[in-house]
Amino acid sequence: MTTLSTRPVETVPLDSAPPPGMRLRELVFGAACAAAVRAAARLRLADALGDVPATAEKLAQAVDVAPEPLRRLLRALACQGVFDERPDGTFCHTEMSRMLREDDPHSLRAIALWCTEPWTWALWPRLDDAVRSGGAVFQEVFGKGFFDHLHQDAPESAQVFNQAMTTSSRQSAEDVADLLDLTGVTSVADIGGGQGHVLVSLLERHPGLRGTLLDLPGVVDRADARLRADGDLADRVTVVPGDCRREIPVAADLYIIKNILEWDDASTRATLHNVVAAARPGARVVVIENLVDDTPSMRFTTAMDLLLLLNVGGAKHTRRSMVERMTGAGLVPGTIRPVNAYLHAFEAVVPPAPADAPETLVE
Repeated sequence: MTTLSTRPVETVPLDSAPPPGMRLRELVFGAACAAAVRAAARLRLADALGDVPATAEKLAQAVDVAPEPLRRLLRALACQGVFDERPDGTFCHTEMSRMLREDDPHSLRAIALWCTEPWTWALWPRLDDAVRSGGAVFQEVFGKGFFDHLHQDAPESAQVFNQAMTTSSRQSAEDVADLLDLTGVTSVADIGGGQGHVLVSLLERHPGLRGTLLDLPGVVDRADARLRADGDLADRVTVVPGDCRREIPVAADLYIIKNILEWDDASTRATLHNVVAAARPGARVVVIENLVDDTPSMRFTTAMDLLLLLNVGGAKHTRRSMVERMTGAGLVPGTIRPVNAYLHAFEAVVPPAPADAPETLVE
């Protein structure tokens, strides 16, 4: 006859570090966690939940889903700190769940959707192939390049991408403006600056400053309304459609290059060389990037680094690799400072031109 043991079962509190075996189990089910966050974002659960705790039944009615599966989704999210399940069975917001609200000033809803778009699920299982080859597998999986696929075959993903990049840029723009000392600077160029959120933040803080926004034609066409004709800042801004990998026909005291030196190494080298070719001796160059070493956000940036390998063959930088690229382009690197928990700023100056060098500056 078999008898059950009466020995107490040892339990581990939820807020303590799991043992290695359990931690590895959690990691291999990481896709479930990402899918749960995506489902919450698509269902707009965070928007439906207000400041008063609510039952799964009430939330299910608000977002038009079945109550019991929703309870299971909420419980899985609560284990990760996204929502909180109270003793009475109701659910309430946490700091993280509020960031899935559309109206939260620190909203990460667009980022959550972007990082879990349908194409990502097709690529992750091919990571070993990308590691073997050292290059992107996107073309092989989808039959065309990353951006071509997005704009031609996946317009919804393209829209999510644009929204995510806009949200991220807008949120970090103030941090960049807080960091930069513009003493002696009368002109700034935002190279590959997207819709110009960093430039807007700087111009609004420094009334005597003039700015230039350079990016691809289709990008600057959607520039922040304050920078466009009849905008509040239009009389202090020049919008230049162009490709920084080919030419940077801009003269400025300060050049800002933020989050564009990660697509591929050739683009990085070309952009930095073009800045040096265009700039006056003594001009400042500030490169702002995510790092994959010695940063509080390494779990995030190393994951993004692998995604870049998969989709475009790009890479996030280390301190050393970024300094090497800047030095190789002819810049003289200076200080490296954190912008926030996930961005670092690399300061550099353009050295004096050799005595026999031709004039290359374009006003």
